[in-house]
Amino acid sequence: MKPNIVLIMVDQMRADCLSIQDHPVVDTPNLDQLARDGVLFKNAYTATPSCVPARATVLTGMSQTSTGRVGYQDQVPFNYEHTLPGELTKAGYHTQAVGKMHVYPARNLCGFHNVVLHDGYLHYNRNKSCNLESESFNHTGDDYLPWLKQQAGSQADLNDLGLDCNASTVARPWHLPEAQHPTNWVVSESIDFLRRRDPSKPFFLKMSFVRPHPPFDPPQVFFDMYKDLDLPDPAVGDWADLEDQERNGLNPVTLKGNVPKNRFKRAQAAYYALITHIDYQIGRFMQTMAEYGVMDNTIILFVSDHGELLGDHNLFRKGLPYEGSAKVPFILSDPGNVLKLKKNQSIEEVVELRDIMPTILDAANVDIPSSVDGKSVLPLCTGDAVEWRDYIHGEHAYGAGSHQFLTNGIEKYIWYSQSGEEQLFHLKEDPNEKNNLVDKSEYQERLVFWREILLRELNGREEGYTDGKRLIAGKKAKPTLEHLLASVNEKIYK
Repeated sequence: MKPNIVLIMVDQMRADCLSIQDHPVVDTPNLDQLARDGVLFKNAYTATPSCVPARATVLTGMSQTSTGRVGYQDQVPFNYEHTLPGELTKAGYHTQAVGKMHVYPARNLCGFHNVVLHDGYLHYNRNKSCNLESESFNHTGDDYLPWLKQQAGSQADLNDLGLDCNASTVARPWHLPEAQHPTNWVVSESIDFLRRRDPSKPFFLKMSFVRPHPPFDPPQVFFDMYKDLDLPDPAVGDWADLEDQERNGLNPVTLKGNVPKNRFKRAQAAYYALITHIDYQIGRFMQTMAEYGVMDNTIILFVSDHGELLGDHNLFRKGLPYEGSAKVPFILSDPGNVLKLKKNQSIEEVVELRDIMPTILDAANVDIPSSVDGKSVLPLCTGDAVEWRDYIHGEHAYGAGSHQFLTNGIEKYIWYSQSGEEQLFHLKEDPNEKNNLVDKSEYQERLVFWREILLRELNGREEGYTDGKRLIAGKKAKPTLEHLLASVNEKIYK
């Protein structure tokens, strides 16, 4: 029988927030064990670091240029011909998603047999309330909200804490019993799937948490683990803007600025607490898998869609190419030794979210569609020398912050397409990206090297970023419209 597969996906978790990565305070015992039972990829990235494009890549195995999502396009239908759950469904798997999907329309199955949905605050309904009678609720069909109202009372709502869904600088503990927290709910529903699944089929479960994405609302017991600790200061580069003359840091949903120290420390503690809370709930799920007798035939892949800047370089949230935002945790675990991996190892090769679909299909011995741009990471996990990609190309349409970036895990080159500003970092010597090497004479050859690669990547793009000989700044960053319009006209997606 084919192996069971669990894809555990979190939202907005930094790659460095693992105790197995020697984080100075964050404690993740169950994720550490997943890594010990498999492989930790130390240079895993999301090419387009925000929720919607990242999740399109996970579902399809396609790059951002193939999905047509080079930024946060949230109301474009997810009508892809080949999806990870769709291919597994066709191969005889019982497929289920629990938690966050963040696709459009919200109840799109995307190839799953069933979706038990909680998307948190859906951004295309952000100006509408989330009560049972609202148009927003009827539109999204969220499954967690009616359950919460049944448990906590008909007036219970996501807004009760007074925290916005993008507030990365404010926090407070969860106000209801821990069992009613959305993190616990995702695991409870996932356990219920183990009970209800078809035992004659292998299963694919996507267990998708909304946290540690804001609101920063951990249960009190987890907040207490961190609130009095000496928490690490954010990384601040020699290129960072520290003045904040407009006092942007006072805005709870700010993208940048000087946040009042005590306010920031509470948010930082709550963010770490949410990660540990998720870790403990993953432990709960693992215990249940063992009780149900499925652990030894189950492969587990843990990943985040993107990170959280958390004050690095005076920046917050995501969308930018820096390590806090674009680098993600990526663990392939094989507790039953199904894949015969060389366990308890770290791999330095650069991987990306597009590699998830081909990896899982490879593990399940299912054909990988030709539409997939990613590569299975399984050959990297044997301990043998394997030919691999030299770099990844990432980008994000982000207004004045629209950018392109390239990295091989050793160096990173960034080009801001609106201003023409360039940055170059040596990640091995400067993992926190504190020193921009663009003006250093000894790095001019490397600058030219990376610039020429980006010229090739952008050649022919509709925005007109290059004439083939030079990068051209000031061209409006936008979705690859030929893909998005084609989806409407049914020229690409079926």
